[in-house]
Amino acid sequence: MKVVILAGGYGTRFGKVTDFLPKPMIPVGPMPIIWHIMRYYSSFGHNEFILATGYKSEVIKEFFANLQIYSEDITCDFSANGTAIQFHSSGNQFRPKVTIAYTGQETMTGGRVKRIAKYLGEDETFMLTYGDGVTDVNIDALVKFHQSHGKLATLTAVNPPPKFGNLQFDGDQVTSFTEKEGVEGGLVNGGYYVMNRKVLDYLSEDAGCVLEKQPMVKLASSGQLVAYRHTGYWQCMDTTRDLDSLKETWDSGQAPWKRWSDGYVD
Repeated sequence: MKVVILAGGYGTRFGKVTDFLPKPMIPVGPMPIIWHIMRYYSSFGHNEFILATGYKSEVIKEFFANLQIYSEDITCDFSANGTAIQFHSSGNQFRPKVTIAYTGQETMTGGRVKRIAKYLGEDETFMLTYGDGVTDVNIDALVKFHQSHGKLATLTAVNPPPKFGNLQFDGDQVTSFTEKEGVEGGLVNGGYYVMNRKVLDYLSEDAGCVLEKQPMVKLASSGQLVAYRHTGYWQCMDTTRDLDSLKETWDSGQAPWKRWSDGYVD
């Protein structure tokens, strides 16, 4: 099953970092977050990706055009006629097929999905997510759930991670202080979708078409949108605080989304 990743955002909340990098290329550990997302899907056997790009699309193209160079040790032999490059396999089994489609600098999410329609089959079911969030949702179970209900679209509903500690009072006296833990608020859209191609009929190639607004409202009102509830790990990268949390989790060696162990450097 193909995986469409929305990778065109500016990431304006990250300051000078995104003067040089598009948001999906911000590193978590040694590799950009979009690579982590793709590795996660790949661990469930999904290795064909369509990246809907915009801002600094050329950075994403350059990265994937040179993925083997970034992924493995190499020897460059300048003594040969011309430069000979030898790759030393590290046991890395990630061999994706990646289509990088420029969908416009200012295009919103719905317009980006509509503009990659030519890379999808006539009656194809595909997965869709954003290029800035990781999870440990069971992709196999998500797809099976989508297939079971027969509707056009499934979204993954998640509990957002808490951002603040919890206080309890007796008058003005703090009786309990709990550092951020558990869940915060109600379920939200976690951005891991499974969709039938017919969803594209709800979208427009107009740059202002926002997937999460009128199209999703129409899908819901017509009974074609179903939620898969995920109670495990989910973390988006909206702020520098979120990025710090992701880096800390990765550096701990216990990242919930890391399902691969193929010798690639951590």
